[in-house]
Amino acid sequence: MKQFTCLILLCVLFNLYSKAQDFQNPGDYITYINKANEALTTKYLAYLSAVSHGKSARKVEKRRLEVVNSITDTRFNIAGMPPFKGDRTLKDTTVAYIKILYNVFNEDYGKIVNMEEIAEQSYDAMEAYLLAQEKAQEKLEQASEKQNQVQKRFASAHNVTLVETENEISTKMKIAAEVENHYHEVYLVFFKCYKQEAYLMDAIEKKNLLSIEQNLNSLQKFVKEGNEKLDAMKGYNNDASLIQAGRQALDFYQSEADKGTGITDFFLKGENFTKTKKLFDGKPAAKRTQQDVDQYNKAVDDMNDAVNKYNSANTDLNKQRTKAIDSWNNTVKHFMDTYVPVQRG
Repeated sequence: MKQFTCLILLCVLFNLYSKAQDFQNPGDYITYINKANEALTTKYLAYLSAVSHGKSARKVEKRRLEVVNSITDTRFNIAGMPPFKGDRTLKDTTVAYIKILYNVFNEDYGKIVNMEEIAEQSYDAMEAYLLAQEKAQEKLEQASEKQNQVQKRFASAHNVTLVETENEISTKMKIAAEVENHYHEVYLVFFKCYKQEAYLMDAIEKKNLLSIEQNLNSLQKFVKEGNEKLDAMKGYNNDASLIQAGRQALDFYQSEADKGTGITDFFLKGENFTKTKKLFDGKPAAKRTQQDVDQYNKAVDDMNDAVNKYNSANTDLNKQRTKAIDSWNNTVKHFMDTYVPVQRG
């Protein structure tokens, strides 16, 4: 009984599918393909929207795989359509378009997920990661535009008048790409200084005076270059909030670099104290002169003064850093929430 029921169901589905593929009107043919494309675009735009709104690619990996599966299903569906009265241009171009989507989401975004894990290790890695996202987006836009052009030629060849309306999903894709590109542009300026400060912190942790000085110089250089880049940028939709937040972050890094003299002075005084103490302790108490005592006491006073100044500056910098990073993160979230369209799918 169960096998018989399944057989009837399969027959019904086959008949419905066959009727759906029996196109006599070119308008119906175009509409069928459009609806399949729109459903697919809605699906993958929901994935891109999730990533844009603060979710890492790794956290929404399941959605990417769902998109890949949907692309495969849609491709088989369109490939199974008959040509329209011998004209297979729209069908074949749509299949080719869907193949591109498959490659982008299976390969390009698959690599992007892996790149995300190492993106923060260096500026070059981050730049490559963001560039990969932009290139993937460009492929989607170019493929979509090519598909639209073929559809217009097909419609013209079969006397179908297409109503030129702004497609909501296409508009969302365009806006999302523009917003992301602006964010990437500003973020790279911010990240270059952010990463350079991390190198400086590592040098301080290792008490490597030469490395500290080199990283301080690099930080000053990157802040100057970053401000020049920010000055040349224009806000998205007349909104310069990201640029302003980036500039505020760079102001902090400049302040940190300006306090570099205090950092190096702390370690220089520390080295001097260590040497003076070693010489002082190496002399028997009976052989210590007043000059030895005065030099030792001065080294102690200098060291204590340097420690106090360093701790005070470090406390102040920690407060400024937290404020700058929080301001940056909050501005980015508000900016993306405001301008990146949310797509459910």
